[in-house]
Amino acid sequence: MGEQAAGAPAPLDGIKVLDMSRVFAGPVAGRILSDLGAEVVKVEPPEGDVTRLWGRKAAGLSTYYVQQNVGKRNISIDLRVEGGADLIKQLVAEADIVIENFRPGIMARYGIDYESLREVKPDIVMVSISGFGQTGPESGRAAYAAILHGEAGAIHVPEVPSQARDVSFSAADVLSGMHGVIGLLAALRVRDQTGIGQHIDIAMMDVMTFSSDASQSILDDAGHDPRGGQIFDAVGGPILLSGEVKWFWYQLSNMHGLVDPGAKDRPIEQKKADRWGLIEQWMLDQPDRATLTAKLDEANLAWGNIRELGDVLESPTIKHRETVATIDNREGGTRNVIRSPYVMSESPTRDPGSIAVRGEHNYDVMAEWLDLSLADTDELLGAGVLVRDEWAEQLHG
Repeated sequence: MGEQAAGAPAPLDGIKVLDMSRVFAGPVAGRILSDLGAEVVKVEPPEGDVTRLWGRKAAGLSTYYVQQNVGKRNISIDLRVEGGADLIKQLVAEADIVIENFRPGIMARYGIDYESLREVKPDIVMVSISGFGQTGPESGRAAYAAILHGEAGAIHVPEVPSQARDVSFSAADVLSGMHGVIGLLAALRVRDQTGIGQHIDIAMMDVMTFSSDASQSILDDAGHDPRGGQIFDAVGGPILLSGEVKWFWYQLSNMHGLVDPGAKDRPIEQKKADRWGLIEQWMLDQPDRATLTAKLDEANLAWGNIRELGDVLESPTIKHRETVATIDNREGGTRNVIRSPYVMSESPTRDPGSIAVRGEHNYDVMAEWLDLSLADTDELLGAGVLVRDEWAEQLHG
């Protein structure tokens, strides 16, 4: 993927992140910061992140967990044990960033909300990602991506509601994690200029509404005219064109001679339907897929294949950009993960690093961040404040 300048640092080299999040939106933010060079320490509860249960496992690490947490160091703290919250505060005193996506009020219950943490570290930058914001009439609601897809109008409901289908990936989580990172980087710039830290309140409902160009049209009383892709049957399988039938017809009739034999004065909707059929038949009549796509390119029409998720990794672009990386699966084998999309001319950004088992870096982080001895960390483990799972014990003794 190109050569970086010799010795060029990672963009966030030297930034310390305490990632107290779980599931998707918060971990996405932590993963991005890690890929950009920050030292990210994930703090897991003794029972582990629920995503450890989702997907194929190796060394107790599941598909979903690995993708969002690769590159992070891992410690496990039990906040329910006396001393757990105090240990978090000690770590925050050494951190630049805190990430959390608990339901609003949970952090305050343990005395580690932003107001409490800023007393420990006045310039701390903290992001809280929740479904409906830290305050407001719905702030206490549980929120997973699918809930926000429905609430934000991202799911089309047909005449038979049971036939509605959610989008095929957790868009609300990924978008919210990305906007969380943007907010954090902006706040870090303010901190570096002024010494002032701050709390960033990311509501997934805001993120999804901001991401919808249709919302602005409705807000402006301009109606909602979907500008998404139009799917046609074609030689070699369905194909998607971006734009409106009127534009498709204009280009194809001018460039490739399509003719509409119907009456010019027929109703607009009938004309649109007839021309749709003519375009589709023209696509089916092409000798092969390559000929079809070449003619669409000639007509300056943007087209796309309709891929099943399992076929996406066969994309020539994905292969060329080496989007899939191979990492150690911690059981003596390997597994694949998706690289982050950041390709910079000078700075290294795409190495996903390795995946940690729960509590693997308890000793390292306690020593490096807090200058604790092995005996001190052993005492925390003995008291149940720190926890290690069986894989950490097997790997490191």
